[in-house]
Amino acid sequence: MTDAVRTEGLLKRYGPQIAVAGVDLVVPAGSFAGLVGPNGAGKTTTLSMITGLLRPDGGSAEVDGFHVWRDPIAVKARIGVLPEGLRLFERLSGRELLIYNGRLRGIPKADVEERAGELLAVMDLTDAADKLVVDYSTGMRKKIGLAAALLHNPSVLFLDEPFEGVDPVSANTLTDVLQRFTASGSTVIFSSHVMELVERLCDWVSVMSAGHIVAQGALADVRGGRSLNQAFLELVGGSRDNGEGGLTWLGSRPRESQ
Repeated sequence: MTDAVRTEGLLKRYGPQIAVAGVDLVVPAGSFAGLVGPNGAGKTTTLSMITGLLRPDGGSAEVDGFHVWRDPIAVKARIGVLPEGLRLFERLSGRELLIYNGRLRGIPKADVEERAGELLAVMDLTDAADKLVVDYSTGMRKKIGLAAALLHNPSVLFLDEPFEGVDPVSANTLTDVLQRFTASGSTVIFSSHVMELVERLCDWVSVMSAGHIVAQGALADVRGGRSLNQAFLELVGGSRDNGEGGLTWLGSRPRESQ
C-alpha cells in the first residue's frame, strides 16, 4: 500500500512554544483519514505545513511521494484544501468563483464551465450559482469551498473541520461527495475533534495530543474494541480525575428568608 501523505519529524515552534513536536504522520492512499485531537493539539498547524501554507522548523513532508518544499508546484497540483476559517472572494457569484479558481489552475475555459456546472448541481447550489458568495450561509460557503477544492480533480484532499457550523442537510451533501471521492481511489484527510463523525466516516485515524501523534492506524486497530471516543479519552488523558470534587457552589441557590 502506497502512502498519500508521509511526514517525518515535522516540527513547528512559535517562540518558546512547540506547537508540533516531531510528528511522523502516515496516511495510506485511497483512505478516508481522520486527524483527531483536543483543541490546541497541533492539528491545524500540521495540516498547514503539509499543504505548504506554513513552513516547518524541522522535519519533512511528502504528498504522493513529492517533497512539499522541494517540489511545491507538483504538490499543489495534486492537493485540494478546505481550510478552517475559509476566506472566499465574496463579491463573486458561486459560479464565478469556481470559474476563477479553475482558470488560475490552468484548466481550459470550456472544461472549467462544465466542471463548475456539475459541482454546483452535486452540491445543491444550482439555484444559488449566480448569487454573490457574501450572501451564502455557512453551509453554502463550505459547499462552494469544497467545490473549489475539487475542481482540478486532486488526488489528496485536506479538510480542516469541514463540518463545523454546517446544518445536517449540507453535512449530508458534503459526506456524499467525499465518499464518492474516496471510492474513486483518491484520499481525504480531515481534522476534527468530533469522534462520532470520525468513527462514522473514516477507515484510518491518527490521534494527536500536545503536538505529538500518540496513535495511528486502521480505525479498528486504534479503537481496540472500544468506541473511538473512549480510546481517544484514554490516549489523550481525558479519563483522569477532572476535579469532580470542586464546583460545589454550582447550581446551589440561597434559601429565601421566610
